[in-house]
Amino acid sequence: MAEDDRPDNSQARAPRQAADQRGGSPGALGLDELLRAVARGDDRAYEAVYGQTASWVLGIVRRVLRDPAQSEEVMQEVMLDIWRNASRFDPVIGSGTAWIMTIAHRRAVDRVRAERSLSNRERRTAVADIDYDDAAETALASLERERVRRCLETLTALQDECVRLAYYNGYTYREVASLLGVPEGTVKTRMRDGLIRLRDCLGVR
Repeated sequence: MAEDDRPDNSQARAPRQAADQRGGSPGALGLDELLRAVARGDDRAYEAVYGQTASWVLGIVRRVLRDPAQSEEVMQEVMLDIWRNASRFDPVIGSGTAWIMTIAHRRAVDRVRAERSLSNRERRTAVADIDYDDAAETALASLERERVRRCLETLTALQDECVRLAYYNGYTYREVASLLGVPEGTVKTRMRDGLIRLRDCLGVR
């Protein structure tokens, strides 16, 4: 291949050349220097950062989350944050170690909050479902009572009194007859006729 046809890798080589000038491969650099190299797009520097920090990042995350599977996921998110946001690292503010620890702790806390939020939403949904069921039952009961009330209005005065005293107040035929001052047989007849009319009105078969 002609020399002019070769791809220009000067930018990719620059961080590595800088590392060589400092005395060796990225793995020989300190974390702060590696992060600055990562910010310039040095893949080898990122691999070195990963190798140096992944295990203790996982330890920080796991102390917050406890769950091994979630901790592994969050650790990977932290390492991705380092790759994407290495340019935000400022050694004047703090060390690379402190910067990465802050990212790891924040990511772990965010995951805990997200899990709690999901749990709270599920709990509220469950409560809402219960409330809806209760409201539905109350509405149906109210409609049923309204139907019964309207059907009772179709009875004669004596039929209505007999049904209400016997079925709503628990009186016997004899007690109803005594309260209304009519023969017991009359009460039984009016009760039977009233119940037949209610059955037809309510559509009971």
